[in-house]
Amino acid sequence: MTKADIVADIAEKTGIEKVAVQASVEAFMNSVKDSLTDGKNVYLRGFGSFIVKRRAEKTGRNISKNTTIIIPAHNIPAFKPAKTFTEKVKSHTNHV
Repeated sequence: MTKADIVADIAEKTGIEKVAVQASVEAFMNSVKDSLTDGKNVYLRGFGSFIVKRRAEKTGRNISKNTTIIIPAHNIPAFKPAKTFTEKVKSHTNHV
C-alpha cells in the first residue's frame, strides 16, 4: 500500500476530500520525522511507537577492497507495533 493508496482509502472512508487528507497525512509524517530527529519518540496507543534506536559502533568489512572499516555509533528510526496490533496481524491468515 502506497501513500496515495492510504490517502484514497481515508478519503473514501471519511468523505473528506483527497487534498485535505493528503495534507493531513503529510503533516502527520512530518511531525513524526521532526520528533524523531529531535530524539523524541512518538507513542500511538493501540497502534505502536516510532522510536529512535541507538546502534553501537561496530567493525564491518568492505568486501570489494578486502578491508576492515569501523562503522561509528549512530541513531536509526524504528517502529515497534503495539501488542494488539501484532496479535491482529498474527491471527490474520493470508494464504498467498
